[in-house]
Amino acid sequence: MKRVYLDHNATTPLRIEAREAMIKAMDICGNPSSVHAEGRAAKSLVENARAQVAAAFGADGADIVFTSGSTEGAALTLAGRELHGAAIEHDAVRAWTVEDIPVSEDGLVKVEEPEKSTLQLANSETGIVQSLPSGLAVTDATQAFGKLPIAFNWLGAQMALVSAHKLGGPKGLGAVVMKRGTDLAAQIKGGGQEMGRRSGTENVIGIVGLGAAAEAAAQDLANGVWEQVTEFRNILENALEAAVKSPIFVGKGHERLPNTLCFASPGWKGETQVMQMDLSGFAVSAGSACSSGKVRASAVLTAMGYDEVTAASAIRVSLGPRTTKDDVLRFAETWLNKEKKHRARAA
Repeated sequence: MKRVYLDHNATTPLRIEAREAMIKAMDICGNPSSVHAEGRAAKSLVENARAQVAAAFGADGADIVFTSGSTEGAALTLAGRELHGAAIEHDAVRAWTVEDIPVSEDGLVKVEEPEKSTLQLANSETGIVQSLPSGLAVTDATQAFGKLPIAFNWLGAQMALVSAHKLGGPKGLGAVVMKRGTDLAAQIKGGGQEMGRRSGTENVIGIVGLGAAAEAAAQDLANGVWEQVTEFRNILENALEAAVKSPIFVGKGHERLPNTLCFASPGWKGETQVMQMDLSGFAVSAGSACSSGKVRASAVLTAMGYDEVTAASAIRVSLGPRTTKDDVLRFAETWLNKEKKHRARAA
């Protein structure tokens, strides 16, 4: 049975460009903080990756601080600041914010005090894309980076979070992109690496992987790869909608990530759907990977006003650059067969 991976918002397969760059980096033994030739060689790799991320994210002139991922980036940028946020944010952001910004039924958020607030660029569960206000303190761009044609320099945010494994890089590596001169207190102190904002010997191999993945992702955008992904996502959505009336498509009619389809079949638990599809060879999820395994309704969907039953019955299908039309049609056929059996049992 050929498995079909449709959970790219949780993590992405490692790009060949990132893999090859990381393998080459393994031969460099120097510490980037050392002044000898070996240290300078390692430092050169780190700075090249920094330039690759800046170019891919339209962040010329910005500071880029490498981290272990967006979760650490959230702690670095949000700890102790009590910024305002909404319930649709990722748990890593919600842990540090005052959750008092309302969410509309469309999943959209209007920020009244940008300089005192954080707002995600795109939601990992629904794919809904936000319009960021100018002067926003922090944006979580983890899901948008590499999928949308965006540039940090015109987003209007002071700082942005990105993560390597969401765009074909290695797990455990990310970055905070910030306007130059931004005052940011280090949470990890010691040797003063990363411009004094994140101490600790740099993960050279992971950083190189992020740089290579960012460059390759930017090339995919330029080549129209994500336009094709959008087409396949829409084919899947239309196939499901044409066959049965039960699914509720979250975010339909609004700007979404090109690869994301979130839908609910009320009364059929999302976790059950995920397990049944897994046994049939399809990897999907019932929400954010960081919340998987927790028996609860989606906080994102409940914040949008969906009732508990509907919110607990949603699954997320997230396509990738190498997903094919046959993949989505096979998923649709399999899901529809299982939905029919579920309804028959429930009748």
